[in-house]
Formats: sequence, C-alpha cells, structure tokens
Amino acid sequence: MEEKRVLLEYADQINPESAADYIKVGGYKGLEKARAMQKKDLIDEVKKSGLRGRGGAGFNAGMKWSFVPQDAPVKYVVCNLDEGEPGTYKDRIICEKNAQALLEGMAICGAAIGSDQGYIYCRGEYPFVVELLKNAVKSAKDAGALGDFDIEVRMGAGAYVCGEETALIESIEGHRGEPRFKPPFPGVAGLWAAPTVVNNVETFACLPYILVNGAEWFAGIGAAKYPGTKVLTLTGDINNPTYFEVPTDYKLRDVIYKLGGGIKNGKKFKAVQVGGTSGAFIPEENLDTQIDFDSMGAIGAALGSGAVLVLDETRDIVDTVARITKFFEHESCGKCNPCREGTFRMCEMLHKVNEGKASEKDLENILRLAKVMRKASLCGLGQAAPIPVESTIKHFKYEYMRKLV
Repeated sequence: MEEKRVLLEYADQINPESAADYIKVGGYKGLEKARAMQKKDLIDEVKKSGLRGRGGAGFNAGMKWSFVPQDAPVKYVVCNLDEGEPGTYKDRIICEKNAQALLEGMAICGAAIGSDQGYIYCRGEYPFVVELLKNAVKSAKDAGALGDFDIEVRMGAGAYVCGEETALIESIEGHRGEPRFKPPFPGVAGLWAAPTVVNNVETFACLPYILVNGAEWFAGIGAAKYPGTKVLTLTGDINNPTYFEVPTDYKLRDVIYKLGGGIKNGKKFKAVQVGGTSGAFIPEENLDTQIDFDSMGAIGAALGSGAVLVLDETRDIVDTVARITKFFEHESCGKCNPCREGTFRMCEMLHKVNEGKASEKDLENILRLAKVMRKASLCGLGQAAPIPVESTIKHFKYEYMRKLV
C-alpha cells in the first residue's frame, strides 16, 4: 500500500500563497458549494463524512459545529496551529504545501455556523509560516475567494499549553495562556465569550475535498470509524525521516518499514512513540495496529498529532522518558495542582530511577502519581504527561528494574 495524497496532492506543484494557483486546480469550489447550502444541511454533510478532529480528541467535526447556537450575534472560527508537540510538523507541512485549502476550510466552517471572522493561532517558532499565511490570506482576499469571511493570523509565544483550545483562546485575547474550566465549552462561550469553533489545520484542510467530492467519498477512505487520510511525520532512528499522507487503515508496521524504510544502520527495532511526546511507547508486538484513532486507543496509544518517533535497540527507554518528564515539568502552566506538582515530582522520580538511586517502591509511587494526574489535571497536558511513563513501565519494565537499587 502506498500513500494516498488528498491534502498534499499538489504539494510543490502550486504556490501555497497563491489563490490563483489553487483555483486552477479546483480550489474554492467547495466553499462555493457550501455557501449554496442551508447551514443545517452543510453541517449534516460534514457529519455524514465522518470527519473527526485530526488532533488529540478525535471528535466528530460536524457534531462539534452543531453545538454552536445559530442565533448568537457573533461567532468565531479559530484554527489551532500551535503544534508544540516535539517531533510534530504535519500542520506546518500542510500550510507550506496547501495553505489555501486551510483558508477555504475555515470559510466553509464560517458558512456552516454563521461566522464572518476567523483566526489562525500559529506557534511562536513558526515566524516564516505566519508570513506565508498572511500572504495567502491577502491573495485570497484580493481574488475575492473568501467573500466576506475575514481571517487574521496571530502568533503565540512558544507555550506548549496553548495547544489546548481554551488556553489558545486566552492567548488570542491577550491573557496568559492557561486552560479554562469547562463547561462552558468554546462552542457556547469561547473567544471573547462568543460561540467559537476550534479545529486544527489538518481538520479544516479536509473540508474543501469533502464538499467537492461528497461525504460518501470521504467516508469510504481508510478506517470506517475514522475515515479519510492522515498526515504523518517520521523522526528518530529511521532511514527515511520525512512526512507522508496515508489512508487511516494503514498499519504502523508499514509506516515504519515501507514508508520509513526501516531502522537506520541495520539495527533492530525497540519501540515507537506515536502522537508526539505525550504519546505511548508501542512495542513490536503491536506494530500491526491500524493508525486510526480507535485502533490506536485499543492498544493504549493515541494517534494524536501524527508524529511517529522510532527508537532502535540501542536507545535507553528510561533515559528517554526522563527527558520527556523534564519537558512536561517545564511546559506546565501551573494553574492546577495535579499538573504543577505532578510534573515536577514525576520528573524528580524518573531522574532518580535513571540515576540508579530508586527502589521498587519508587516505581509504585510513580504509577500512583500517574493515576492521580490523569484523573485530576485540568487539561490535556497534565492528563497526558504520565502516558509515556505508564506505557514504558508496562512494556519495558525490565529496563526500569535493572536500574533500581
């Protein structure tokens, strides 16, 4: 099985900033079709396609839009391009190769919920993408492609927690990037207390193709419960570290050995982490799992951001995870106690294990702390931070045991 390019079909063949280039290959026909439909019919079409968010939650996009009150006087469409997960760059690739599809997708969402204002929140480490998007918006506006839908590009300040939708909204408003208590959810009270839809780049970029080709076409690609394609980014001990777009029924083993070309320098495979730094580490016996959201969940992993980090037999799992805990300790916003204290203590205990100063009792305490963090943390950062630790203790406990005193 090879790639199936939908979002990246014309990668490097058109100028991503140019609305004219995009229109030549069929761009903005989906928006034209969307504007001719009733809002309810448009939302139903997206629901029928089965499109689910291409981030961490995997929620049905059309269902999410349906929660927005139609009678609200002001509504917003927000694109999450924070992409702070280490090893993840699939949304950047989509912008660099097909930025106009993102803009069209946001305008389609605007047509569905009755919004004429969109915001793209871009991570602070992507200044070049900010300029690209600003040029793309200008080109689309000059061409009249977006109609009365306006898009503003905002740059973050490098906070990982702003990948969480309510922290992102706080940052756009000019506040410190911290997650809000929910409910209310953004669909009811989001940006400046107005109903707001927040999706990521990949989710929005799928929409023009769904409108042009039909919900049934999209629903027929890949896994039945998580249809469509997924853009993956490969890093680590892999021969071909780059990006790919594949149907969602593609198997993880094929991602590594067919697309990735196998392990570098003829070494053996040890583990793969899928979904970014907060993802689970997956052993070889689970490599025949499909990359769709539900199949990954069934093995205790997550598709998440689509980042695929491959580790060979020489890598020290405990040392790798200790470094990850340091990242989460640094990135915790500190708003809630389970995450603020939990990430600090988790990092402290993992480094104690890594330095050969811990006992089996410490390992038990690590798992107890992980359970508390997952259950009690306010947002996804604290809830997901223990996942790499728990998954490696489950699948690679021998590496921990040999370091205990």
